[in-house]
Amino acid sequence: MPAAERPRILVTNDDGVAAAGLAVLAAALARVGEVAVVAPASEQSGVAHSLSLRRPLRVREERAGWYAVEGTPTDCVNLAFLHLLGAPPDLVVSGINNGYNLADDILYSGTVAAALEGRTLGAPSLAVSVGFDAPGPVQARAAEIAARVAKAVLERGLPADAVLNVNVPQAPTGVRITRQGRRSLREGLLVRPADGAEGFRWVGLPPTEWVPEPLADHQAIAEGLVSITPLHSDLTYHRAIPGFERWDFAAALGP
Repeated sequence: MPAAERPRILVTNDDGVAAAGLAVLAAALARVGEVAVVAPASEQSGVAHSLSLRRPLRVREERAGWYAVEGTPTDCVNLAFLHLLGAPPDLVVSGINNGYNLADDILYSGTVAAALEGRTLGAPSLAVSVGFDAPGPVQARAAEIAARVAKAVLERGLPADAVLNVNVPQAPTGVRITRQGRRSLREGLLVRPADGAEGFRWVGLPPTEWVPEPLADHQAIAEGLVSITPLHSDLTYHRAIPGFERWDFAAALGP
């Protein structure tokens, strides 16, 4: 890239194009590069890495460089790369998510999925999250941190297949490179009373208990530290391969 050319940054999220976190993130990143925003027209939290395969994707240009897509975060990244931007971006930043993306919860996260899709399509990517309903100053601080991380990624690059998952606590006192933690207990179904015996069942997010781990993402947040977790889309359990190679799976094929 010529020295005078500013990097192209795609910004997206799963909270929707009207989310406050998206606007503050785009504003901070505009000091790093040329920003284009392609985000869901409505909230898409919890949709993970889903694609809209059975319905058309409607796109509305909100203003110059801002697009609302009636689809998922993964849809948004695909449309940006392959249709809306004219050329692939140099960086994808997803967020700022309304709620941390920690431990097993990243498996459900549309925010993290958008970053993973950006990496799949060839651009270094990061996801950024804060605590649920974080006030404006916290989001502004998270946006500044995201901009600094983005600048470092643009200058240094990321390993192939790597994505950074960044979680920012309310009053960060430092930064820790972390691992994805694990949940020890979460009752994921809420029951609300109704005018019948059945009631209403809601998939919800009650309080979570974590597996103790000093280098886990949730532990960094508990200690008031920014958590930066390198993730990748390779779900292979590499350490398990030698053990499974000793299983007689060929016997399942029969004579």
